[in-house]
Amino acid sequence: QVQLVESGGDLVQPGGSLRLSCVASGSFASINAMGWYRQAPGKERELVASITRGVTIDYADAVKGRFTISRDNAKNTVYLQMNNLQPEDTAVYYCKITIVRSARYDYWGQGTQVTVSS
Repeated sequence: QVQLVESGGDLVQPGGSLRLSCVASGSFASINAMGWYRQAPGKERELVASITRGVTIDYADAVKGRFTISRDNAKNTVYLQMNNLQPEDTAVYYCKITIVRSARYDYWGQGTQVTVSS
């Protein structure tokens, strides 16, 4: 019984910025990892960025230097700051969290649309 609520997607011009937020709620003691994925029309879903409980961060090569992932453990929230957005960043962005108890459990949000166009 875990729900993820994403927000922040919008239509922006090239060079613009957005900040995505994902808030997790439900029954869990802690979240091991949080991440952002994206999927463009006709393409496979791909990892954008992830951050672990130990604040280990990974970024896709395409977004390094432009996107920043962060988390607020007290609020069970993960953010994705996106700067210098380009048309190729257009996609539905999905939040994912991983909770480890006796086994690993992954939960996905419904996605938020980011469109970069002039």
